[in-house]
Amino acid sequence: MTRPRLTRALPSSPASPGRPRRLLAVTAAAVTIALVAAACGGDDDEADTPPAAGGGAVPAEFDLKAAGCPDTIVLQSDWNPESEHGGQYQLIGPDPKIDTGKKAVTGNLVAHGGVDTGVDLEIRAGGPAIGFQTTTSQVYADDSITISYVSTDEQVALSETQPTVALFAALEKSPQMIQWSPEVHPDWQTIADIGKTDTKVLYFEGAAYMDYFTGSGILKASQIDGSYDGTPTNFVASGGQFAVQGFATSEPYTYENEVRSWGKAMKYQLVADAGFNFYQQAIGIRPDKIEALKPCLTKLIPIMQQGVIDFMADPSAANALILKLVEEYNNGWIYSEGVADYAVKTMGELGIVGNGSTPTLGDFDETRLQELIDILDPIYEKAGKPIKEGLKPSDLVDTQFLDTSISLTS
Repeated sequence: MTRPRLTRALPSSPASPGRPRRLLAVTAAAVTIALVAAACGGDDDEADTPPAAGGGAVPAEFDLKAAGCPDTIVLQSDWNPESEHGGQYQLIGPDPKIDTGKKAVTGNLVAHGGVDTGVDLEIRAGGPAIGFQTTTSQVYADDSITISYVSTDEQVALSETQPTVALFAALEKSPQMIQWSPEVHPDWQTIADIGKTDTKVLYFEGAAYMDYFTGSGILKASQIDGSYDGTPTNFVASGGQFAVQGFATSEPYTYENEVRSWGKAMKYQLVADAGFNFYQQAIGIRPDKIEALKPCLTKLIPIMQQGVIDFMADPSAANALILKLVEEYNNGWIYSEGVADYAVKTMGELGIVGNGSTPTLGDFDETRLQELIDILDPIYEKAGKPIKEGLKPSDLVDTQFLDTSISLTS
């Protein structure tokens, strides 16, 4: 996410509970993005490569058209294109069509090895592209959306009025974190250490994890500041005295390498490792759509599981597409090759993409989900937004479509 030093604050509309907003900037001059060469197969491995998109019969194992999937599977994402979404962009075949007005890309949906599945995949950007609305509001407003990103906090918050069901945990851990300057605060190792001081913590108002931190005493209500606007301005102006929210997959890199007014290393702790271990950017669906799409989902979800594994093994093609989309959408979101590479490396190192407590990539821990329900229930009750009575983990997730043999190995 290269950021020219001329930056723009985000609009003041409420942040989605499932997707605290990210750093946003406006280009003040032309920004050159070096795209990574797309790795879409070549002559050297033609003998071992399954039939490519657009050529030959679709293998029955991957025939999504025969399985009753719509001609175009529409995925609503929660933000601008970024490497955290790489496992899904991995499934877009060669020569995709880019709609700069809709901020969407459509191409053949390809399975492992570039196999054509007989249908297209359209990925729609979220965040500024949808007026910072939740993905849940989008899927209830637009019936053409097949699947979307969902996060546990948003699922719980909307469980009574707009329920969603997560089918596949594309990220095992949320990248959400709080970061600080280790030079200014050498004694801090955790978020709890920040709470032992009166240091200001900048964040987007409305984040459920912050209600958890203050309610559990990890941070003081008097030290949190919900005025964070997505830029490094206030943090830099404080001389690094403040702590600030962000994503571990981007901001530590950008603050050190791309914020010229700072240019120093940052330290952080994941929100997940501080007790608020929610699933973020899971692949979800409206529960009323599951029955009709069962045959489709039975084939689609394993393809999506494998897509994450393929992306982590070789992210070059998907990251090249992501960088191209950022450039062509041109909506103020700036994303560099450096941060894209850093994101993939960090996701692997921190277990943000991983198998979790079982060997299966993408399944859910029901104990973890119940803990989150117990944390969030009083938060939303206090906010005057009670959740579904008797909400259970099984109301939030459905793992019947996962292929339990698909696993991420080191």
